[in-house]
Amino acid sequence: MFFNILSDYITGYVHVVIEGYYIERFINICISKRIILWNMKRKRNIILHANIGIKDFKRLKEVARKTGCKIYIDKKKGLPFILNRYRKRKIFAICVLLILILLFTTSKFIWNIQIIGDGVDTDGIIQDINQCGVNIGMLKSKVDTKKVINDIRLKRDDIAWMGISLEGTNVIIEIVKAEKKPEIIDEKEYCSIISDKEGVITKISAQNGTLLVKPGDVVKKGDVLVGGWMEGKFTGIRYVHSNADIEAKVWYSKKEKMILSGETREKTGREEKRYGINLNNFKINLYKSLPKFKNYDTINENKKLKLFSNFYLPIEILTDTYYEVVLTPKTYTVEEAKKILSEKLENELSAEIEDKNSIINKQINTNEGDGYIEIEVIFEVLENIGTKEKIVN
Repeated sequence: MFFNILSDYITGYVHVVIEGYYIERFINICISKRIILWNMKRKRNIILHANIGIKDFKRLKEVARKTGCKIYIDKKKGLPFILNRYRKRKIFAICVLLILILLFTTSKFIWNIQIIGDGVDTDGIIQDINQCGVNIGMLKSKVDTKKVINDIRLKRDDIAWMGISLEGTNVIIEIVKAEKKPEIIDEKEYCSIISDKEGVITKISAQNGTLLVKPGDVVKKGDVLVGGWMEGKFTGIRYVHSNADIEAKVWYSKKEKMILSGETREKTGREEKRYGINLNNFKINLYKSLPKFKNYDTINENKKLKLFSNFYLPIEILTDTYYEVVLTPKTYTVEEAKKILSEKLENELSAEIEDKNSIINKQINTNEGDGYIEIEVIFEVLENIGTKEKIVN
């Protein structure tokens, strides 16, 4: 029944109104002659609404004559009538057909790569994905997700889990970043303690191992602070697992230069936009003239077009926004510049130090030149240093 109705939709069908006193007999004869009527609706006792295929409509007239019923065509439906309706719009129909073919063709390719994950190096991951053969514009059928995942997991040690799914024309890459943990050396293994920073030892006490430095010694990164061995008068040299508390003064510094005579840039509130199109790396500018502003700042935005949530197209809308700015000459005194730079550098250094109470001294070095000033801020910090390193026999 369904396939007969579908066939009638393709070949065309009509909605008819049958009027007469013998509607039941009319329906029974149609059934006996295998004339298919569907969506039948009775109105009063003498009117019947129904759909019938074009090929059966001529046979319906014979049934109507036998039962004394009258037939009227109310509506013509189906594919032939739709095409007939748009027969004078051939260009439109051709364009619609071409668009459908284009959409079907583009759906076979990848047009966007999406990275999902917190704290992930997106650019680095995309570069690795490209090296594994997954690129914009390639066929989806050629993507071997298992191979790509294995290759990247072997290449990178900062990924704990990785998944790749193909949805529409979008490649969704989900990544869970691996937290790098310090190597834990078993208490039964021999190890020394080496310096992981440059500094001056202020306090050191070893619970196990041989002290190789003392308070006041200057150490560099990589120097051995506590040896993983002990020497006894009767036992000789034996290897141990070193343990020690080591405190040292270390230094954090930042340096920056500032020109004393310069310009400030302030936005006026006026802006202009210019648009372009990127067709799979073929850029088309939709404008010819530059902005009329003498001085301006520019912000570039790229937005990929998509039909649905994950059906991207190989088309990007490029938007360049120009903000007019006014340049105002500005001259700083040495003291003003010193204050601005020192505050900036102090804030940056403080952000790098977890325990602010460990800062025991601050030093600001100033170097004045011809039209500029250079500031260096140094923090002296008291903290624990040293990391364990396994002894390889």
